[in-house]
Order: sequence, then C-alpha cells, then structure tokens
Amino acid sequence: MHKDELIQLHTLMAQMKKYFECQGTDYNFDEYQLLSISPVHIHRSKAEHKHAIFVLGNELASLISDDEYSGVGRTSARMQELAARANTEITNSN
Repeated sequence: MHKDELIQLHTLMAQMKKYFECQGTDYNFDEYQLLSISPVHIHRSKAEHKHAIFVLGNELASLISDDEYSGVGRTSARMQELAARANTEITNSN
C-alpha cells in the first residue's frame, strides 16, 4: 500500500476506536496510545503508520472478540504478529 492509503486506513480505524470509546466501552487502547501517532501525523513514516494500524487492529479485534479461538480472536492474534513484524521494520530502518 502507498503511504496515503495507509493513512486513510489508519483514519478509518481511529474512527472505529472513537466510536467504541463514545459507546462507553472501558477498553483503554493502551498499546496504541503509547505509540503517540495518529492519522493526522502525516510526517511520520509509512512504517510507523503501518505499525500503528496493526497495533490498533489488534486492540479493536481484542475488544470485539468473544475468545481467542473465534474468527475475530484469530484476527487479533494475526494483527499482533504483524505489529511485531512492522515494529522490527521500524527498528531496522533507524
């Protein structure tokens, strides 16, 4: 994906996060918050946005999954793997 497409996806996922927060969910999105990146940070690298997408995707999937064996639970696990891989890419590029 191109950087602008990743930012667009990041924006959509951030809107989903905001929706759940407005619904009163008690989920904190701690790992995503620690990244200190949002879709409006267009100066950040493509790899950083990609990592943020996977971290946020993992947290969103964890929020809506019933258990780790459901389809969404497996998606959460896969997002966690992809987030780790994206983090490695960021670390190696610096």
